[in-house]
Amino acid sequence: MKTTRLQNLLAAALVGALALTNAHAADTPSTSAVRGRPNVLLIIADDMGYSDIGCFGGEIKTPNLDALAQRGLRATSFDVGPTCSPTRSMLLSGTDNHVAGLGNMAEFLGPKQKGKPGYEGHLNNRVVSLATVLRDAGYHTYMAGKWHMGEEPGSWPAARGFERDFSLMQGGGSNWSDMMYPNPAHPHLTFTLNGKLLEKLPDNHFSSEAYANFIMKSVDENKDDGKPFFAYLSFQAVHSPFAVPDDWLNKYQGQYDQGYDALRASRLARMKDMGIVGKSAQPFPRLPNIPAWDSLTPEQQKLSARRMEIYAAMLANMDYHIGRVLDHLKEAGKLDTTLVIFFSDNGAESIELTSLIESVFSPEAKKWFLEHFDPRPENWGRKGSVVDYGPAWAQAGSVPFRMFKGYVSEGGIRAPLIIAGPGVTHAGDINGSLLHVMDIAPTLYELAGAEHPSRKRGSTLAPLQGKSLVPLLTGKSDAIRAGSDWIGWELFGNRAVRQGDWKILYLLKAAGGSGDWQLFNLRDDPAELHDLSKTHPDKRQALLALWAEYVKTNGVILTGDGLFAKGRKETPATAEEE
Repeated sequence: MKTTRLQNLLAAALVGALALTNAHAADTPSTSAVRGRPNVLLIIADDMGYSDIGCFGGEIKTPNLDALAQRGLRATSFDVGPTCSPTRSMLLSGTDNHVAGLGNMAEFLGPKQKGKPGYEGHLNNRVVSLATVLRDAGYHTYMAGKWHMGEEPGSWPAARGFERDFSLMQGGGSNWSDMMYPNPAHPHLTFTLNGKLLEKLPDNHFSSEAYANFIMKSVDENKDDGKPFFAYLSFQAVHSPFAVPDDWLNKYQGQYDQGYDALRASRLARMKDMGIVGKSAQPFPRLPNIPAWDSLTPEQQKLSARRMEIYAAMLANMDYHIGRVLDHLKEAGKLDTTLVIFFSDNGAESIELTSLIESVFSPEAKKWFLEHFDPRPENWGRKGSVVDYGPAWAQAGSVPFRMFKGYVSEGGIRAPLIIAGPGVTHAGDINGSLLHVMDIAPTLYELAGAEHPSRKRGSTLAPLQGKSLVPLLTGKSDAIRAGSDWIGWELFGNRAVRQGDWKILYLLKAAGGSGDWQLFNLRDDPAELHDLSKTHPDKRQALLALWAEYVKTNGVILTGDGLFAKGRKETPATAEEE
């Protein structure tokens, strides 16, 4: 095997790139005190592209999510983190990921980051989890699916407020019962069931079906006690390696023969017609390392299209299981009292596992891989296969935005958001105001009548940084942020600040950027094509001052290690680098 960095690069492709809580316990409210508060079903897709689902312009059949959007609200400017674990830490804490313990993914912590506050590599004790606060406010708390916020028992879901869980500790891997991870350095996945380690999975395990089943079973077990529930359904789909049951394998056969260039164009046209993006939106250009579809040989086109077919089937299968859960709640008489929230944890994934295996594995490691996995195209999507779709299709999934997962450009951090249920006074409406994943926790606390423990006298917990969406959901306001409000990002040395329609972006040269700050107006230029630094220098400087504030407030430590490291030295975080 080659260096640890190369092993980590492969790990990141699978896991996301590419401690018992110290909250103040509260007495559980009586059943009578919790009546009238909504149940909550929080659903996350993994590595799903912005334009993939039907109600955001995609051609993939997602009737259940589309129906959810028709009875609720779609948010077209909802921001998350550029990779999975930072997003999830912000979701469950309501604070910035640099505060919550995932200032960097655990797989890429640099020497100057390890052991520092905010860089623990797991959800830390400076924050209290959403599940803990809702549990202490009288909610049942259930989780099924991907965790990726700490693999030690003190960081497991059961230690962070979930009374029932069926969870994958790592960021990705096999969707089947084999519990395998295609890297001999760490080949086995870890699952927990209600706070206990699982030695094996049922032979018929398939991730999307199993996680949906667990949520339904959990709801049923307490259906008659009168307490509301918070259910966190965290799919592995559509994280690579792509997988679907055999009867789904060919549902999209032939539908991507036109190629990724044509798919980008058709999706963008639909997005404009639907009002997801503006009529004048221009797409970020096809990357230089991606060949034009027409330049590929027929065999290359066939194999590339097949990868996208399996991805589409996996996403459609996830929608099917979402529909099963929603139907189950309806049959139980609980759907009308359940707030349903759906979004993706970051942009589409571009890393090709098979290319990495070929380039970074030693001969011994390749031998191990071929003994445990079957990478032949005829096995793609089945147990033991390793298949993904690479940057060309990821750009289609991210259209019209710049780049994809792993980047703080819009293709990495903008995600589709759907919210429907009690109190949401929208039916098919689209909202383009600036929202953030940190807003989910304060929204649910307001709806649940729960107080965040940081507000209690003497608390040392980090305060919430998000804003409640309730005024927006109830129709009392079209936005929750004033013009002066702003949000910052940093991961792998790349950084950004957004205030209203304005955004400054710093992408490292090693990440394909300019290595300098650029200024964009996202209202007119969602693909971040036109740097306005020279025509609006005052705005650039004002946002750079906010970047300095972001660094200070959240304890950002920039490092040369990480996804885009190429021998660079660690550097301190500064407002601007020359």
